Amino acid sequence: MPNISRRYVLRTGLAAGAAIAAARCSGAPEGTPDNPATGPEVNTNASKDVTLRLIGTGVSQINEIRDKAQEDLGFNIEMRALSTEENNQIAITQPDQYDIFDGEYFSLPLVVPSGNLRPLEISRINNWDQIVSFFTTGEFKGMPVEGSQGTAPYRVMYLTGPDSSEFSDVPTDFATLIPFQYNADTLGYRPDLVGRTIESWGELFNEEFRGQTSILDIPQIGIMDAAMVAEALGLMTFGDKGNMTQAEIDQIIEILKEQKAAGQFRAFWKTFDESVNLMSSGEVVLQSMWSPAVTAVQAQGIECVYAPLKEGYRGWGGGVGLSKNLEGMQLDAAYEYLNWMLDGWVGAFLGRQGYYSAAPETAKKFMSEAEWAFWYEGQAASEDIVDPFGKTLAKTGTVRDGGSFDERFGNIVCWNSTMEENTYLVQKWNEFIAS
Repeated sequence: MPNISRRYVLRTGLAAGAAIAAARCSGAPEGTPDNPATGPEVNTNASKDVTLRLIGTGVSQINEIRDKAQEDLGFNIEMRALSTEENNQIAITQPDQYDIFDGEYFSLPLVVPSGNLRPLEISRINNWDQIVSFFTTGEFKGMPVEGSQGTAPYRVMYLTGPDSSEFSDVPTDFATLIPFQYNADTLGYRPDLVGRTIESWGELFNEEFRGQTSILDIPQIGIMDAAMVAEALGLMTFGDKGNMTQAEIDQIIEILKEQKAAGQFRAFWKTFDESVNLMSSGEVVLQSMWSPAVTAVQAQGIECVYAPLKEGYRGWGGGVGLSKNLEGMQLDAAYEYLNWMLDGWVGAFLGRQGYYSAAPETAKKFMSEAEWAFWYEGQAASEDIVDPFGKTLAKTGTVRDGGSFDERFGNIVCWNSTMEENTYLVQKWNEFIAS
């Protein structure tokens, strides 16, 4: 066959008849107006009738991403922005309600055993070799992230076979999700209200900020932040923060209950918007935070810092996977979307909010030299840095909180995690929230 791309095949509705298309295109360059297919059976542009339904959190279910994908790919995309808990629940119990699952790697020990995700054929992913090595091999320049605790993406990246719902400890030809964004998470704070630099996780329990702090109300993530705080203060130690024993869960929950009873927390948040509102309103001055939430606060003209903390970062990784129910042109379109996610445009768009692309070199092609230097290399901004919506985030001369990509990502010491005692953890966490 001549060089007809899968994208062209999809956009002209020829997924089932590519050989016929090749024959008819022999007289002119493929896919040009001078060489239209004749006959309704091949000139239906069937892909325009394809609609892919995405579920995911508000982090990446963004209208501008949807609109750009539809423009580039030629089919329809519907996005539902959900809480992490809702997203996982639908993925596990309602596979007919979505085509693409946009979730975090820590959720996979819950989602994959359901059998509702299709093992992804790595051979169909164009930029797999461009993905940061930690996702694919577990290695990254000998830095602390290689020994990090919790559900590191590499540990749940591979499946044992084409029909498997079992993780593989070694690389295979089948993946759970295709990574596209991730970050090194930490605490956000308002320097105008705090009045000094925050350098330790332990500050979240500092009496100085009583009634003005907040922690993330997602059990598997909030418990990790609490563990980082407790260790920083010397209140307790863990064998593995990412896989706590029942005794360790009991102990850290008691510490949290004591802090709550003392009035340390102003609120608990579940969604991106909640965290932004708490910080921008000044109701809280220090809290668990996500990078784009800090960006959103800054975009309102409010000073907000994403603190590089001496104990290291808590990491998370997100990716996209496919429902087991996909087939035919819907399946081809879904793979096309996955490849589009790694092409670079999305990586650059999210990079302007402070996220990292799983394939940085593709994102670099869509970023200015000034943007790349600021976001990835930790250099002072050579010009004003703007977010994806054109709002100024950093003035010329500003350096990104935490420095370069290597400094931030390389110093992840734990990841969002689903523990063996997850059911017990959720029960105890809910006791804490209700206490």
